[in-house]
Amino acid sequence: MLHLPILRYGKPYRSVDVATAVHYRTRQPYVEVSQANVGLIRRDLTQQHEAAAILQGFTTRELIAMAGKASGYFLNDDLPQSPQEFVESVSATTGLPWVMVRRNMDKIAGVLASMETVLMGLTRLPDLDMLDTGRGEMDGRALSFFPRGDSMGVILPSNSPGVHSLWAPAIALKTPLFLKPGSSEPWTPYRIIQAYVKAGVPAEVFGYYPTSHAGGAEVLRGTGRGMLFGDVAAAKAWGGDPRIEIHGPGYSKIILADDGAAGWEKYLDLMVDSVANNSGRSCVNCSSIWTTGDARQLAQALAERLAQIKPTSEDDPHAAVAPLANPDVAKRISAMVDSELDGDAVDLCAKVRGSERVAVYEGCTYLLPSVIHVSSKEHSMANREFGYPHVSVVQVEPNDLPHCLGPTLVCTALTNDAKLHQRLLANPHIGRLNLGAISTMKISWDQPHEGNLFDHLYSRRAFQAVPELVG
Repeated sequence: MLHLPILRYGKPYRSVDVATAVHYRTRQPYVEVSQANVGLIRRDLTQQHEAAAILQGFTTRELIAMAGKASGYFLNDDLPQSPQEFVESVSATTGLPWVMVRRNMDKIAGVLASMETVLMGLTRLPDLDMLDTGRGEMDGRALSFFPRGDSMGVILPSNSPGVHSLWAPAIALKTPLFLKPGSSEPWTPYRIIQAYVKAGVPAEVFGYYPTSHAGGAEVLRGTGRGMLFGDVAAAKAWGGDPRIEIHGPGYSKIILADDGAAGWEKYLDLMVDSVANNSGRSCVNCSSIWTTGDARQLAQALAERLAQIKPTSEDDPHAAVAPLANPDVAKRISAMVDSELDGDAVDLCAKVRGSERVAVYEGCTYLLPSVIHVSSKEHSMANREFGYPHVSVVQVEPNDLPHCLGPTLVCTALTNDAKLHQRLLANPHIGRLNLGAISTMKISWDQPHEGNLFDHLYSRRAFQAVPELVG
């Protein structure tokens, strides 16, 4: 059986305590992953300042060049798995079809290859060499900044490999990483570490700690800064800690108003992509559509498109939906959706499809798409998110927008209403705003995503110096 070790400052460590991830189809053990206990993690974190000192010995330009090399290695090299072995492993324990794994690989490689652009977007500095000196000048004003901690601990999910692109720039920002991988997706962070090391980044700046919830909490408590991917309960548990950047449900949305609502047909492809891309597993997947037009008509058309999505084999290059690795989870999610359906919330996709939402194909369990027509913005299903292609379509009055939306990671606004644009721009609950026909899935990596990693890892200070000391 395959085995993944703990990495203690880059050194492999095989634990007597292991967890086993199973193959989503056969339900047979697929990989053993060494588990780190709380004491081991606590002991290792006492040395994090030494790892920070190692990265401080490199220039930002050197680390950017290493990230560029790591991009190619991540896509093409044996690390130690071949690229195809990696694709098959991620698919085996998460259920993602091969084509979706490869798309996520391209996403991660793209961030590594574009690291200079990413850092320019995050820092807004005119010269990245300022990251080496900790000081500089912008618009004629002196500035200075310093790291908020010696390292960053990251609690990772199992839903999709693409999320790992969010922590990857930390190395170029001279911040060592202590990673707790998701139990069903230990592969991608391990491969990114190996790619970075092959590109010249010292292995000693990486920690890889598969562990329990208690171990994950120790990672967050013991590192200077943290990043957490999790559900509502996990986000609530750590939401009061300013050291932790929370990545919970996205509740991403599409708005159609005035001319956008009247011409919704031309945006149907965009809506399908926003809802169903990556099998609905991303926080940037659209989970609700809000229109000032005829919501029932729009929902019906969307249901007819999404009802065409069917399970296929894992190696199908056109696969559009992924099975859930745990069949019981699929049944529980579907039952949760059904429990909230009533006369004011109807799954039109199920009616078009004429079959149950839970489907079994070649021994695997799938959640087929849902399109819920919701007649009231106050209904509980108006603003919900699930880890499969699911969308609610809600009709609202123009004046209801945008305050009815609630927290929103990505909002695509299909409207030419300048006053609505201004209200959206002023809304503090929208993380990323797309004005115009842009899929919620389209990410621009020179823009911060759900928090700015540079601002999370560094703090700006007031700074003055006499000219002869600045040099």
